[in-house]
Formats: sequence, structure tokens, C-alpha cells
Amino acid sequence: MISSINKDIMPENWYNVVPDLPEPLAPPKDSKSEFSSINLLNKILPKEILKQEFTFRRYEKIPDEVIEQYKQIGRPTPLIRAKNLEKFLNYNGKIFYKYEGATATGSHKINTAIPQAYYARNEGVNGVTTETGAGQWGSATALAASLYKLPAQIFMVRISFEQKPLRKIVMNLYNGNVVPSPSNLTEYGRRVLKEHPDTPGTLGIGISEAIEYALDHDYRYMVASVMNVALTHQSVVGQEAKKQLELLGEHADVLIGCVGGGSNFGGFTFPFIPDNPDTEIIATTADEVPKFSKGEYKYDLMDTAGVLPEMRMYSLGADFVPPTIYAGGLRYHGASPSLSLLINKGRIKSDEVTQEEVTEALRIFANTQGIIAAPESGHAIATMLKYVKEHKNDKKTIVVNVSGHGLLDMSIFGDKP
Repeated sequence: MISSINKDIMPENWYNVVPDLPEPLAPPKDSKSEFSSINLLNKILPKEILKQEFTFRRYEKIPDEVIEQYKQIGRPTPLIRAKNLEKFLNYNGKIFYKYEGATATGSHKINTAIPQAYYARNEGVNGVTTETGAGQWGSATALAASLYKLPAQIFMVRISFEQKPLRKIVMNLYNGNVVPSPSNLTEYGRRVLKEHPDTPGTLGIGISEAIEYALDHDYRYMVASVMNVALTHQSVVGQEAKKQLELLGEHADVLIGCVGGGSNFGGFTFPFIPDNPDTEIIATTADEVPKFSKGEYKYDLMDTAGVLPEMRMYSLGADFVPPTIYAGGLRYHGASPSLSLLINKGRIKSDEVTQEEVTEALRIFANTQGIIAAPESGHAIATMLKYVKEHKNDKKTIVVNVSGHGLLDMSIFGDKP
């Protein structure tokens, strides 16, 4: 019976939001005059990933081998009604959370890492490489690469490398090699270190290092977020949530998720867009990285070195060095072009929360639901708490994406949680 239910919940296709956007998505632009950064994608991405990035097809068939791996790492993930939290808040509506922390690596990141490693393996490349902030993406990349017998080189933002030593151990356990970024492994990293020896690092720098390493070693670059293909793979989250709500006879009035580059948020919310025009959707960012309120909607660089193409997105600038907040996954300067378009057109609203609000939200969630959520997910929970306070008597059904667990992030609470 459980197997049958899981089969009904798990999608057989990934959903691509591009055909359902209110206007065509702006194409990428070359960021360099001396070479085509768009053509460069042919050298660093698996061919199938590049194809999926630029397709206008609404659905892409998930390979059977990938579906089997999804089952092995914990899909479908649970959708849980937070009755204890409802009672604590004296809320007249309903609160559900989709718990991506139940996957093998403890976050949503594995949903796109597996197919990317699968396609890379099929091309017979030497290995894969990527950047990581808080370490969830690095962990997912290392495991996915290991499943397909590929070496993985991971560039971890230096401040997170120092703050989160257990993440390094996890990546090493999955046979991944991880170094702090900027590093001495690349020419660009060495240049940054020479000019700014005390830099905490950024995701933009890490991306630049990973791209250079991929080109030098015939590796393939693993796309963590921002690019549409990652959001498409993450659509398994939202499609499952839609089916789970349907089986419960529920309708989502409000969807809330956190935004770093946009992968967990887009994967969770985008599948609802075609059939749920009345559903309110809220994207939460860190107060310290206010990309939607203070960033510009423009063409900007995806990485600090300007190796990748420019994308039209909300951005604080590729040279933006964010504060050393503990939610490392939210420190990216920009956001996915598809998400940025939907924000610009008013289909999706945005919110910002402080680290103090996040810490309190994580405490409340832990003491009502027993889940210690990731600091990134804590931003979505904090927005949800604010929403409930402002709409206590509305009897709305709120669904929040808890994109990962925080069991390796306990230092955010200090010595006295």
C-alpha cells in the first residue's frame, strides 16, 4: 500500500515554468567581448543539461534510473500538517510544511544533483565540480557523483568552510574533495587571495573557480541554482506537494519559501502557478541580502569573474560581498531569471527577515514540531509566522517549504539555544 501511494505521489516528469510565464524569458547575453560565454556552456555543462536549460517544453521525462535514485534517497518527502504550531499560534487556519530535510543529504539539493551527475556520467567525463555556500549543495553533489562513480571537486565559500566543519566531513565521506574558496587551485582564486587575503569569499567567486577547474580538467560543472534547469529538476517538490494536498482534500491559499538563487523556491512553488492563480506566493530573503527590495532588475553577471553569461535578474551586483550571515545558502547576489520575472510582474511577493527573527522562528518550530530546520529554511518559517500574525482570523491554508534540516548548523544558536 505504501509503495502504491508513493508511486501516485512521485511525478514521472519534471515541470518547466517557461511556457507558463507572463512573457518570454529574456535570453542570456555574452559577458565577454573576447569569447562567447554562451558557447562556453557547451564545454562545461552536460549536453542534456544544456538542452533542458533552453527548452520551451512544459514537461521533461525523468529517466527511470533517476526515478529509482530518487526513491533511494527518500522521495517522496512528507507533507506534514503542523497542528502543534497552529495551536501555539492560536491560528484559525491550517499550516502544512513540505519537509525536504528527509532526503539522504538533508535538503532539496539532491533533486537536481542526481540527474546532473547521471547525465555527466553518460558522457564519460573525468569528473564534476561546483561551488557551495552552506554545504548542502556540496554534500548533494558529492553523493550524486559518488553514486555514478565520478570524482567531485567542490569550492566552498571560505566563511562557511570555517563556520561549518561538519559539512566538510560529510562531503569527504561521500568521496568529494572540498577546499575553501577563494583557493589556490585556480588562477582566479589565487588572484582574489592576493588582492583580498582576508575575504570571506562569495558564491560568485566559488562559481568562477569551479568553471575554471571544469575547463582545465575536462570536468562538468554542476548547476546549483539560478539557471532554469535546476528549478525544473526541483519541480518534483512542488508536484509532490500538489498531489499530497489533493489527496488530503486541501487547497493551498499561501505558499512560502526562502530564496538564495531560487532553486528550492521555484521547485516548490512553480508547479502551482498554472492551476492556482488565486494562490498567494511569497519569496523570503535574508535582510542582509535584500536582492528584491534593493537590487536592480537588469542583466548582470552570474559569477564574479564574468565567465558565465549575463542573465536578466534581480541583482545586488556580482561584486556584492554579503555579510557573513550563518545562512550561507542565501548569500548569492542575484536570483533566478524566471523567479525575477514573476517578482517583477507582481505574481510573486517578497519578504525579508533578520537573523534574529530567523533564530526565534527556528526555536518555535523546533519546540512545536520537533524539527530543527536549516537556517535558510528558518527564513521561510519566520515569514510564515509574520503572515499568521497578520492574518490570524483568515482561516487560510499556508504551505511552507522546509528545504532542509539544520542538524549540522547548530552554532547559529550560540552556546545557549
